[in-house]
Amino acid sequence: MTAKAPAARPRMADVARRAGVATITVSRALATPERVSADVRERVRAAVEASGYVPNLAAGTLKSQRSRMVAAIVPTLRNSIFADTVEGLAEGLRVQGYQLLLASSGYSMQAEEEILQNLLGQQPVAVVLTGTRHTPAVRAMLRGRRIPVVETWDLSDEPIDRVVGFSNLEASRQLTHALAARGYRRITFAGTPPDVERRSGQRQAGYLRAVEELGLVPDVIELGDLAVSIDAGARAVDQLLARPRPPEALFMVNDLVAFGAVQACQRRGVPVPAALAIAGFGDFEVARSSHPSLTTVRVPGDAIGRVTAERVVAALSGNDTAPRVLDLGFEVVMRGSA
Repeated sequence: MTAKAPAARPRMADVARRAGVATITVSRALATPERVSADVRERVRAAVEASGYVPNLAAGTLKSQRSRMVAAIVPTLRNSIFADTVEGLAEGLRVQGYQLLLASSGYSMQAEEEILQNLLGQQPVAVVLTGTRHTPAVRAMLRGRRIPVVETWDLSDEPIDRVVGFSNLEASRQLTHALAARGYRRITFAGTPPDVERRSGQRQAGYLRAVEELGLVPDVIELGDLAVSIDAGARAVDQLLARPRPPEALFMVNDLVAFGAVQACQRRGVPVPAALAIAGFGDFEVARSSHPSLTTVRVPGDAIGRVTAERVVAALSGNDTAPRVLDLGFEVVMRGSA
């Protein structure tokens, strides 16, 4: 698929026209908002959002000193979920003479928008995002820039620019089928509400598709704190084991919460998988070091980072001939926990 030519980058004059003020007034409203009226500030703010304009915080830099910086935003830096991708991306960029500027959004689309506006003000040569769900303002800002953008860790039919990832839905579907093939019939999925975290929503959708195909009864519970903590897994086990008829298998949205579930079972004296089978997602280090080791989906985290770096460098040199959407696949890994 041939990518559409990017739109011209919004200028301060475009904001001024939308707001019905002079360009110098826009400059004042952005640099020293206290020098203009509240009405003007609001009109300029609305015009900036509508146009996707981003102030150039490095306007005094000589053109010969072109940035070699690539900006990336990940949902969290608290644990190793995205560590392999960040490492692969940073190394792939470093060997080509580029540096990575990394920020965390805390799984918040609004925070991602605010962070991105600040990062774009630093004039990066490319932007890497995690996931394909963003605010309209993020899409407007990025589509108004003449720089490569790569979305990762998911797939999309309508990417901002380029996508490098895998199908969370299909991975979850296949893992659910694998659990059923082991004889488990009452399988519960535990994840974050789909409207909060899209990747969790895709994994839930894959689970629901599988249980429908298998003729099983769906059972979904919601986790707190965005499903990124070991404690969330422990709380899920406490909730499920309190039922008169607990599930036979528990499919957790990622390996951290699955590890927390295993630990909670061990504290309660509940054998895994004899009394409760547990599966995760990601094949992170904790999955391999857990006892028993976790059944999971192996995600190509490092490859996502390395391939993303390759695409960024190729795009910057005008040599990116790969499809807009690259699916790097996944692998279902059956281990002792299920």
